[in-house]
Amino acid sequence: MPRPSSILLILGCLALAAVSGCPSEAPEKARKEAPPAKARTLTFNGGPRGGTFNHFANKMAAVISEDVPNLGVLAKQSGGSVSNLLALCAGEADMAIVNAGDAFLGRAGKLHCPDKRYAKVRALAFLYGAPAQLVVRADSDIRAVQDLRGKTIAVGNPGSGAALSAERFFRHLELWTRFRHWPEGYGEAAADFAAGKVDGFWTLAGYPTAAVIEAAASVPVRILDLHEAATASGFYRLYPFYSHATIPAGTYPGQTEPVNTFQDAALWCARPGLDNRTVYDSLRAVFTPRRLEELRRMHGAARNMGLKTGIDNLSIPLHPGAVRFWSEHRLEIPAILMP
Repeated sequence: MPRPSSILLILGCLALAAVSGCPSEAPEKARKEAPPAKARTLTFNGGPRGGTFNHFANKMAAVISEDVPNLGVLAKQSGGSVSNLLALCAGEADMAIVNAGDAFLGRAGKLHCPDKRYAKVRALAFLYGAPAQLVVRADSDIRAVQDLRGKTIAVGNPGSGAALSAERFFRHLELWTRFRHWPEGYGEAAADFAAGKVDGFWTLAGYPTAAVIEAAASVPVRILDLHEAATASGFYRLYPFYSHATIPAGTYPGQTEPVNTFQDAALWCARPGLDNRTVYDSLRAVFTPRRLEELRRMHGAARNMGLKTGIDNLSIPLHPGAVRFWSEHRLEIPAILMP
């Protein structure tokens, strides 16, 4: 039988272990099962709450973090396309989603940027088409863009591609000063629309767009035809990075007819100086059959994303790491897209 002094010694050691974290079987097992620390962490800018940018950035960041050894990618909410372009050119983001139109105009020096390196931002891949969607109440008297006079429309938060595309479109139609534009993101706009605080709201996002679904769940909605006005006014000729798009019937609750509109393209982009290996490995992680299928299940906008369409609709040159990846998949890269 152990002596009393031995029992006290054992109890003392157990107490000390409990207080000081002395090794035991359970902590040792936990240490063995803990995921290895990432050697590097990058940031991936998405967009405002309720927008498609955020869905894609969150999923793609998770995929890269899981599949590329020693690399962690943190998805961040942001103001949107133009905000992302500025963050890339300032080195405040490593990857981001940018609309093709904003990327093109930024490279041409037609967007304000305090750091002139915006011209060096590079494309990695085409992700999806982003149609403009102007949502109004189904029982409103707004049936065409000319009916916006005197109304209040949420056009997107400052710094977003949505806000700039709305201004670009309506200035071209000489309507920008004829209605009140309310600057707020998709989620807030949908809530204010449902509450009757605004007469309509504008998005530039892959369909189905969460904010439009949210609004349509609260009140019956109508999505306006924008293609007719864009065609008649010469909008496509002036801004060739926009193209015709159709939102199929049944995309949103109560939408019984297809809607014709125009679209931009969402591009996966990288900051100047991001190393070639990281870009190559990130593309290789995302563009696998399994991960592409996961993206399509995550959001219908990924329906056309794939190895055959990876360099479609690009408006700026590719990153050298992306050139290597797409060349290995036998895509012929035009000279205009070479770094």
